[in-house]
Amino acid sequence: MHYVSTRGAAPELGFADTLLAGLASDGGLYVPADWPALDVPVDAGTYAEVAVAVMWPFVEGDVEREAFETMVADAYATFDHPDVVPLTELGDGLWLAELFHGPTLAFKDVAMQLVGRLFDHELARRGERITIIGATSGDTGSAAIEALRDREAIDVVILHPEGRVSEVQRRLMTTVDSPNIRNVSIEGTFDDCQDLVKAMFAHEEFRAAQRLSAVNSINFARVMAQTVYYVTSHRLLGGGPVSFAVPTGNFGNVFAGYGAMRMGVPIRQLVVGSNRNDILTRFFATGTMEIQGVEATISPAMDIQVSSNLERLLFELNGRDGVALADLMQQFRAEGTVTFPTDLLDRLSETFSGARFDDEETAATIAEVLDRHGVLLDPHTAIGVAAARSARVDPSVPMVVLGTADPAKFPDAVEAATGRHPMLPERLADLFDRPERLDHLPTDLAAVEGYVAEFTARH
Repeated sequence: MHYVSTRGAAPELGFADTLLAGLASDGGLYVPADWPALDVPVDAGTYAEVAVAVMWPFVEGDVEREAFETMVADAYATFDHPDVVPLTELGDGLWLAELFHGPTLAFKDVAMQLVGRLFDHELARRGERITIIGATSGDTGSAAIEALRDREAIDVVILHPEGRVSEVQRRLMTTVDSPNIRNVSIEGTFDDCQDLVKAMFAHEEFRAAQRLSAVNSINFARVMAQTVYYVTSHRLLGGGPVSFAVPTGNFGNVFAGYGAMRMGVPIRQLVVGSNRNDILTRFFATGTMEIQGVEATISPAMDIQVSSNLERLLFELNGRDGVALADLMQQFRAEGTVTFPTDLLDRLSETFSGARFDDEETAATIAEVLDRHGVLLDPHTAIGVAAARSARVDPSVPMVVLGTADPAKFPDAVEAATGRHPMLPERLADLFDRPERLDHLPTDLAAVEGYVAEFTARH
């Protein structure tokens, strides 16, 4: 398997080089040169067994089969539920895929626990070390830190927007006491954090000196691992046509669904749920991407206006014309708006649709689902449920809502909606008593690069 950049100018890479590179050298995102066809043995019973079969074509030739099987088994042994991603029925043909049974209670663990092991394996084979730079709107950071803590060949610096993540999200990052981990709050939004990360990757001298790599969903290994739960959900529902509703900000989670569809899962619909930061919903309706101000909401992981992974989908739907896409993305960043051709929007609407919900509608959905079904949702998953109900086109096709986080990660919003305070699992019961380790920086590239260089210079 080789990987190509969405902007057409970077060299093709194998899996291991794609893993370590993260972002392509031309500023694009890597995608497979060809999507493989699913080949899952009928006797693959466990999540790990299905995961190996789904992901093997992406890594074959760069990772030994036995080593890969071991890494996958070890990754999903960290989950609290034996099925890893179980399904819960919500009535009327709706199902909830519970993606939050990992170490940090969010869907990011599904990919990150494996990606951490893949990094370790490849760095040990090469005798190299890297610096991971990540931006998080709340969940990626804690999942990355948990997966990469105490690893000898990896330094990790995670940026998050100050005051724009929940307290549980922040503490799951800042209470980890490990010499290879640093947390930085940035005086800005998640988009500012993400722009700083991309600017560091675009600064070729700094990127090379620091051996930068990424754990954001700009790293295709994340997307690869996330395709698996679309396959397992489809299998659990009998193997027929299926639809998915995905609350998303950065578009990586739902792009994995597109990948699963390209591999052979008969997906009828992919519904994207947004909060008031609704650039995706507006794009699906009009074909125009336009940046507006980021609004703080009770679903902070979706408080985003620049959805990086949408570029991967646009590349696929635009005939894989990297040069044309690069021009359009440059216009978008320069002017804050870009309109795509009508025929591209037509192709998009064959599978994708969007719906947006404000905080009041989100809270009402949390309360209603608890009352009707006895299921407590976090604010992001509630948006997924609301989107599924509003945009579903064929009630005869089961629709799976991706449950992206444990409600205990957003206790204030959930309690305000329901009167019930969701409890953290026993292993995290003392989270609010643990000391925090956190630095603060302005939205300034030179300041952040200086911080990273000083941290890594200790070696």
